[in-house]
Amino acid sequence: MTTDHHLIAENLRLGYKDHIVVDSLDLDVLPGRITAVVGANACGKSTLLRSLSRLLTPREGRVLLDGKDIHRLPARELARTLGLLPQSPLAPDGITVGDLVGRGRHPYHSVFSRWSVEDDRAVAAALDAARIADLAERTIDELSGGQRQRVWIAMALAQTTDLLLLDEPTTFLDVSHQIEVLELLAELNRERGTTIVMVLHDLNLAARYAHRLVALADGRVHSAGEPAEVLTEDTVRAVFGLESRVITDPTSGAPLMLPLGVARG
Repeated sequence: MTTDHHLIAENLRLGYKDHIVVDSLDLDVLPGRITAVVGANACGKSTLLRSLSRLLTPREGRVLLDGKDIHRLPARELARTLGLLPQSPLAPDGITVGDLVGRGRHPYHSVFSRWSVEDDRAVAAALDAARIADLAERTIDELSGGQRQRVWIAMALAQTTDLLLLDEPTTFLDVSHQIEVLELLAELNRERGTTIVMVLHDLNLAARYAHRLVALADGRVHSAGEPAEVLTEDTVRAVFGLESRVITDPTSGAPLMLPLGVARG
């Protein structure tokens, strides 16, 4: 099963006040695949994700969902199709896992609607998919970093969206929890066909878990394609200013970048 929803960015120009961060950017998000956006700090990765989720209005260009400008879609309609996990999301003090995941059902309710059996099923399915059903009665404050990230992903899943955008979902996590979260996302993609776009800092993890890499440099797409096409020594030098060796990972078969030092000249 793969999603039919198609997200496209056309000629985006994005910025804050007088500062332009992204310019003349085009991006075609492949349905049913995992796309990882990589690049140096301040290159526009998070800004791009904010635009794809309608949190930031383009100065120029547009973002299309199934051929429609997302800024012209009703908010509830968009929220039923596209979910966002921002950097360092905040939860209310003392809220339980089940209650927080249940907030993902907000797009399906009006002021006068009641909680339904369908809502119960969606929350239960999201908890099961994130493998945190046993944590439903615990408060968020009690959980580890990896468990918290699973809760936030479950909340997005409770929206029953086909598109999931994640801004640095592994930040501040140790290696084992990073793998735990990325394995979960790979499983969701594999079993549900969820289209995933995520910003990642770790090039090797991006190459291992994504079907497609998009490397940004100075607010533009430097290169995009399969990991072996994008994660090259030339790209690492141009995008990150780093000399490296890129070999084949003997375990996954993905490209593996070995840093050598800062590029000179």
